[in-house]
Amino acid sequence: MGSKNKLKRFRENETFRNVIQPEREDVMSDDFSLKGNWGSTFFKNQNPIILELGCGKGEYSIGMAKRYPDKNFIGIDIKGARFWRGAKTAIDEGINNVAFLRTQIELIEHFFAAGEIAEIWITFPDPQIKYKRTKHRLTNTEFLQRYKKILAPDGIVNLKTDSEFMHGYTLGLLHGEGHEIMYANHNVYRNAGSPEIVTAIQTFYEQQYLEKEKPITYIQFKIK
Repeated sequence: MGSKNKLKRFRENETFRNVIQPEREDVMSDDFSLKGNWGSTFFKNQNPIILELGCGKGEYSIGMAKRYPDKNFIGIDIKGARFWRGAKTAIDEGINNVAFLRTQIELIEHFFAAGEIAEIWITFPDPQIKYKRTKHRLTNTEFLQRYKKILAPDGIVNLKTDSEFMHGYTLGLLHGEGHEIMYANHNVYRNAGSPEIVTAIQTFYEQQYLEKEKPITYIQFKIK
């Protein structure tokens, strides 16, 4: 994407009512006004809130919002030029139960109050295979503890990935730490039984993986 296109998208994001781009100082000083108030202030309802972490173009957030109008969705990514596509689609199609938050996932507990989130989706994250990159792996121990702080007591985490390494790493970690694995499938399109939503929505990159016959894996779990 050219720099002109990026700048145009950044400018458009600033005008979109469904895009939140807080200043880091406000977040770190815990002055973020929507924390604990997403339902009442932003969505104007008390429906369950679901996060998509590393949402990219927002395809999963948009797809879920269309299917579940009685739930609220927030796509989170640091790259606003990417989720511009999802934000614009939501505005063009009048999808009002989805928002996009530009921030680093490391700061997630600054944006949401304890128990405010019903469910988390992690869709096709960078597996960070090199040992030095393990601290950035979105299902490592530190990230799981961040998620636990904002999830409701019965909150669920979903991991969908094309990386067999990430799938295996996460399963091993969940077993080792005693978390509750509700469901696991190492090839959702070949093995039946996954929740319908897992195969009903396909991202652009997922379609490319499938063309290359890469298995798509899925884990659903609760953090103990």
